[in-house]
Amino acid sequence: MTTPASSILLVLAASLLGSIAMALLKVGADRQRRTQPPLRWLSAVAAGVALFLVSSVLYVLGIKDGSLTILYPMVSTSYVWGLLWSRWFFDEPFNRNKIVGLTLVIAGVFFIGLSQG
Repeated sequence: MTTPASSILLVLAASLLGSIAMALLKVGADRQRRTQPPLRWLSAVAAGVALFLVSSVLYVLGIKDGSLTILYPMVSTSYVWGLLWSRWFFDEPFNRNKIVGLTLVIAGVFFIGLSQG
């Protein structure tokens, strides 16, 4: 089964939105930990949950016409985005292990994509 480019793009978009949702949940958790008013931290959590829902719908639309063995590993690109968001928005440090892990995830998705043919 050949996986159309539209399915790949939908799954990658779902992965990106899922990673943004993950970051919003972290924002909400940080706000809650600092005992901010419930509306302030719940709004971030609600936005994160809503984005996870949108991400899930995009994922379902993506996998309906493509090969699951090709598309499912692409969801792991959310880890790549999550690592970038953690650095940019939460000032979490990169280290050698994170860089190696990031490289392995990208390489794995690449090689699985090559197996499509």
